Amino acid sequence: MKQLISRRIAVTPGTCDWMQDRLTEARAILADAPRHLDSLVILAARVVAGQTDSASECADVIDVLCQLDRRPLHAIAATAFPNGGAA
Repeated sequence: MKQLISRRIAVTPGTCDWMQDRLTEARAILADAPRHLDSLVILAARVVAGQTDSASECADVIDVLCQLDRRPLHAIAATAFPNGGAA
């Protein structure tokens, strides 16, 4: 069953950093993970893992991915970090 997101993320007119907005939205999904579908939580964790500057936050979301995504860790890492993590 598909579940719609009940609230929208407010973006102020001065906000031009689209990726920062997506990172904030992904963190909000992870903060309230039990209320969201596993597939959305996995997607949010991939966004945070790929965009965060914090090594500890990245490690935390990789743990979440390992719990929800049943693929081997190397497959999860390859999805989260395309091109080996190089910019």
